[in-house]
Amino acid sequence: MASALRSLIASGTKIWLDSIDPELVAKNRALGATGATSNPIIVADLLKTGRFDQDLEQFIEQQLTDEQIAWRMTDKLVSDAQAVFRPVWDLTHANDGYVSFELDPLLEDPQLGPPHAERVARYIELGKYWARNQVNRMMKVPATAAGIDALEELAAEGLTLNVTLTFTLRQYRAARDAIWRGAQRYGHFGHFKSVYSIFVSRVDVYTEQHVPQLSSAAQGMVGIVGAKRIWAENQRFWRDKKLPLSQEIVFASTGTKKAGDPPWKYAAAFAGSDIETNPPATNDAIEQSGKEFQREIDKLPPPKVLDEIDRAVKVEHLESTLMSEGIKKFAEPQKALLALIAEKRAALASAG
Repeated sequence: MASALRSLIASGTKIWLDSIDPELVAKNRALGATGATSNPIIVADLLKTGRFDQDLEQFIEQQLTDEQIAWRMTDKLVSDAQAVFRPVWDLTHANDGYVSFELDPLLEDPQLGPPHAERVARYIELGKYWARNQVNRMMKVPATAAGIDALEELAAEGLTLNVTLTFTLRQYRAARDAIWRGAQRYGHFGHFKSVYSIFVSRVDVYTEQHVPQLSSAAQGMVGIVGAKRIWAENQRFWRDKKLPLSQEIVFASTGTKKAGDPPWKYAAAFAGSDIETNPPATNDAIEQSGKEFQREIDKLPPPKVLDEIDRAVKVEHLESTLMSEGIKKFAEPQKALLALIAEKRAALASAG
């Protein structure tokens, strides 16, 4: 049986793994994945396995704080994944083969985060620090007010950027325009690369809760329609810039959340272009499906369904609701990671 993931890739889609687990990175690279992304949940889940206790012990012996250990572990895990995908980066002349490194989510914590101007300055400082001497590392910055305000300066420093936590066309446009301004200030386009991660399945969770009146033809399609519209605008915007590298959409949050939906629902919908960052379980389900994928990225539902979505969905409410939820999901895992490291520290100390 032909590989279903290879079929998806053959349609024109790049597969990035939503994990930096070394074993899963190796497995998915062998299946055709060409990049990966990280976040605090992924790092915490890896530390829970005990596979990295030796690294933790070394960092503790160096008298690092819990926060320093969290970032050193993230840096190590991301660097190891980068090494796996570096040949892709070389082969594609910097157009693929990246691993994303998420900047400090606690900057967005509603209670603990600093004022707006300090958040912007800190994003710039951290982005420059963690990007030093890294050729196939993307700095992951959220499409929050502070994140967007940091993007121009980061791009002007020549950083490779992944804008995350994006739900709407407004966010995408603000981020894209800021990055393009910065890139023009930088002036060197040979390695200029930016991607825009559009979160999909969370939108469909939102419409089930907040727009239950949608017809069966429209319910469960709002995230797909929104992401495809952003993809189409992204294609139009960059077409006349004549850049050597592709500025791409990352279709994120592609794991299905509704019982009864096939696990490849979103993967199939976006087949044919740009990047899908899939959870390991989604890639496994795709591979086991035996499905043959065809280009679907530029196909939209009938006009009647699009009109219904445009009438019923209040985009401003959708964005504010999902960003509020997203920021919480953004910051809380980092707190949990720090708490886990503290627990590991205590356990290793008592064992010693």
